[in-house]
Amino acid sequence: MKKRTPVSSIMTSDVITLNNTDTLEKAEQLFKNHNIRHIPVVNGAQIIGMLSYSDLLRISFADAIGDDEQEIDTVVYNMFTIEQVMAKSLVTVDPNTTIKEVAEILSTKEFHALPVVDNKALIGIVTTTDLINFLLEQF
Repeated sequence: MKKRTPVSSIMTSDVITLNNTDTLEKAEQLFKNHNIRHIPVVNGAQIIGMLSYSDLLRISFADAIGDDEQEIDTVVYNMFTIEQVMAKSLVTVDPNTTIKEVAEILSTKEFHALPVVDNKALIGIVTTTDLINFLLEQF
């Protein structure tokens, strides 16, 4: 295993994002349609927050099944904005941060995704799943 492998080699660079003016209903659809758990919230190319699927679950019934729950979710989603629900105090890394450094950050924090930023612009996202897949490839 290379000790200085940059995070840019394992990050997702085709990132699905939300704008702070998007709805939580749109966010839920992106989570479900793309089978993802974290979506960076951007203003232009600059990241301003991170929304996780668990953030939505805290305020809704997003994982419930049935038609009635859909109506309840819509009402709940209309009570909040993305900015009210998203994490705002972000830890970011640059594309040259090593995978080891990323692993150390994620192992000591309570979140599971890091935005990869270059000159204040979002260029990717790295998750604990990316790290696990990288480790599996080593064996």
